[in-house]
Amino acid sequence: MHVAAITGQDQWAIFLAAVCGQTYDQYSSADGSFVVPINYRVHYTIEAKSINNEWERFGFILESDQNIIIAFRGTSSRTDWVSDMIASQKKFPYILEDTLTHRGFTDIYSSARLGIVAALSRMSPDKSLIVTGHSLGAALATLCAIDMAVNTPYTSPNLYTYGSPRVGDPDFTKAFKQYVQNSYRYANILDIVTHAPPPIYKLPKRMKKYYYQHVQSLSTLSFNNGSISANHIISSYFKDISKREPKFAESLCTTNPGFCPVVIPKSKG
Repeated sequence: MHVAAITGQDQWAIFLAAVCGQTYDQYSSADGSFVVPINYRVHYTIEAKSINNEWERFGFILESDQNIIIAFRGTSSRTDWVSDMIASQKKFPYILEDTLTHRGFTDIYSSARLGIVAALSRMSPDKSLIVTGHSLGAALATLCAIDMAVNTPYTSPNLYTYGSPRVGDPDFTKAFKQYVQNSYRYANILDIVTHAPPPIYKLPKRMKKYYYQHVQSLSTLSFNNGSISANHIISSYFKDISKREPKFAESLCTTNPGFCPVVIPKSKG
C-alpha cells in the first residue's frame, strides 16, 4: 500500500514520535518485534550497553526508498534515572573540537556506534538521514547526529528529539550547531527530564563543576497530564504534537494499525 509523502516539520514530528514509541515496543517484545510503518523496512537492530552495563536492544534503523531513520529508545525505568546517574562529563571523541558530553550518555552511544556506522555503510548515501529519540534516546540521537554529520557521507542529518535532557557543555552546543543544521527539540515545559542535568552540575562532596547547555532548535510544548511520568512519556508528546495536524495523525494511525503510541488518559488526581 502506498501512502502520501510526509511533508513539513509538524508531520515529520508526529510520524517520528510514533517511530520512537516503537523503540519501546521493540525492547519489551521477547523477539524484538515492533510495527514497521508502511513503505519502510528494518535494516538494523541497534544494541548498546545500558546504564547497568548489559547489552540491550536500544532501537533500530529503518529504510525507505528515500529515507533512512535511526531511532533510539529511552530508559524503561522511572523518569528519575537522570538524577540517579552520575552526570560527570568526558571528551566527545568523534569530532575534532574540544567538547565535553555527559559520561553516561556518551558511553552508551559509543558501545553502539560501530554497528551503526557499519549499517550505514551498506546503504545509499543519496538517501536523507533522520535521527530521532525520546528521553535518554534523545540524548543518544543528539550524539549520533553530530557524529554522522562529521564522519559519514550523511553530512546533513535531520534530528528530531522528544523530552531530551541536556547532553553536553556550551562548546559541544556550539559545535553541534555548526554541523547539524536541521535540529528540532520538542520539550514539554512540565517535563522534568528536559531540565536535567542542571546548567551547572556539581558532584556531591566535590568541588569540580560541569556545565550543560541544550542544543537548538527548541519547539516548546506545554501540557500537563497530572504526573511526572505522564508529562514525559512519548505517548503524551505524540498526542500533543498531533493536535497540530490532526487529520494527518488520524490517517497515520489508521493506515498503520498498532503503530501510533497508545495515549494514556489524563490523570484526575
